Amino acid sequence: MKMSMVKQAAVAVVVVAMGCMGVIALILTLVHHHSVDLPHRMQYGMVFDAGSTHTSLYMYRWPGNKENNTGVVSQMLVCDVDGNGISSYAQDPPAAGLSLRKCLDSALAFVPANQQRATPVYLGATAGMRLLQLQNQTQSDQVLEQVTKVIQGYPFDFRGARILSGMEEGAYGWITTNYLQEGFIKQHGFEGGWVHPNGRKTWGALDMGGSSTQIAFTPSQPVRDPASTLGSKLYGYQYEVYTHSYLCYGKEQTMRQLQVHLLKMSGSTRPVNHPCYHLGDNLTLTLGDLYDSPCVAKSVTFNPASVVTFTGTSEPLQCLNQIKNIMNLSACSLAPDCGFNGVYQPPVSGNFFLKKQYSVKDKYLRDYCASANYIMTVLLDGYKFNQTWGNIYFQRQVADTDIGWTLGYMLNLTNLIPSELPLVVTGVERGQWAAEVFFIVFAVFLSLMVLVLLWLWNPQDGRGNK
Repeated sequence: MKMSMVKQAAVAVVVVAMGCMGVIALILTLVHHHSVDLPHRMQYGMVFDAGSTHTSLYMYRWPGNKENNTGVVSQMLVCDVDGNGISSYAQDPPAAGLSLRKCLDSALAFVPANQQRATPVYLGATAGMRLLQLQNQTQSDQVLEQVTKVIQGYPFDFRGARILSGMEEGAYGWITTNYLQEGFIKQHGFEGGWVHPNGRKTWGALDMGGSSTQIAFTPSQPVRDPASTLGSKLYGYQYEVYTHSYLCYGKEQTMRQLQVHLLKMSGSTRPVNHPCYHLGDNLTLTLGDLYDSPCVAKSVTFNPASVVTFTGTSEPLQCLNQIKNIMNLSACSLAPDCGFNGVYQPPVSGNFFLKKQYSVKDKYLRDYCASANYIMTVLLDGYKFNQTWGNIYFQRQVADTDIGWTLGYMLNLTNLIPSELPLVVTGVERGQWAAEVFFIVFAVFLSLMVLVLLWLWNPQDGRGNK
C-alpha cells in the first residue's frame, strides 16, 4: 500500500512538472514573436510591338506588391523578330505567325517554368497594320488570326492581338517617356521606397515611325476637342494626355509618297492603289500654344540619322549644316537626287564616314539625306519648334530601357493585374527559440519518465495480483 502511494506521488510530481514545462513553452511561443514580410515574387509580362517595318518582343517584370495598384516595371529582355513587320505578310499570313517563334522561344527560356502560365502576353500592331486594315480588312484579320494561333501554342497567358489606334500609341509612348524620366514616381533616398515627385512637370513625347508620327503631351490649357485626349490612372494619380497620330507621315511612307510625286512630275501615269497616296501633299500640324514642356523625340526607323544629325545641337541651322557636312554635299534639299527615286547614292567618303564612324547600316544610306530633311520639316514647319528647339531631346533609351509605347502599355495593364498577397513569416529571437526547444524537450523527457514508471514500477501483492 505504501509503495502504491509512493508511486502515485512520483507520477503526480512528474505530471505537474511536465505541465509546468508545457505552460512555459506555450508562453514563450506566444510572446515576443516577430512577423517578417517576405520579398514578393516577381511578376512577368510581355508585349509584341508589331510596327510597320519590324516587330520586337519586350519582356518586363515587376514586384508583385505594386505601388498604388501600378507596377514598378523594369525591362528585362528585347528580342527583334526576323523579317519585316507583320503587315508585310498580307499575302502569306501564316508566315507572320511563324516569324514570332524565335522570340517566343527566347521568352520561354527566360520566364521561370512555374510562372509561365501566369505571364500575360500582348501583341499590339501599329500604323502598318492600320494601313493594311484600310486597304484590305480580310487580310489584316487573317494576319492577326495567324499570330494569335502561334502565340496561343506557347504556355503563356495570351491576352490578345489587336491593332492600336494612333491615339493609344501616342499616349502609351507619353507614359513610357515620363515613367523613365521619373515623372510619376521616384525612389526615396536610402530607404528604397517610392514617392510621387511633387511639382515636377511632365515631358512631351514625339515618335517618328515608319508609317505614322505621333505627338503627346499634357496641355497647359483646356483642349478644344475632348476626343483628342486620353485619360490614364497611374500610381494613384489621374493624367489627361493630348495625343494625335498622323497616319502616312512616318518616314517610310513619306519617302514612298515623294517617290510617287516625283514620278508624276516626270509624266508617269502608272496608277497607285495605296491609301497614303490620296491624302494630299501637305502636312499641317497646328498645336497653338498648348504645349510648354520639354520634349523627348524618338525615331525607330530613323534612329541613326537622329543620333548622328540632331543629338547635341541647340539650333536648327546646326542640324542643317551637319546634314551637309556628314554627307559631304554642298547642298542637300528635297530633290530627286536626295534619295527619293531610289537611285542616288551619297559620295563614297560620306558612305565610309557614316558606316565606320556611326555604324549606319547600308539600308539607311540611300534615304539618309532625305530623311534628315523630312524630320527637320516636321519639327520646324509641322510642330512649330522654331523658337523652342532647345527643348527637344533625341533619345532612344533611358537607363538601358527602350523608349516606345510598349512599356507604357505594360504599365497601364498592370493596373488590371491583381497584386500578390504578402507572404508573412512569424518567428522569435534565437535565445527565445533555444529556451522553447529546451522546455519542450524537457516536457517530452518527463512524459517518457511517466511511461517508464507506469510500466516498470508495478509491485505485486502477496497473492500474485497486481
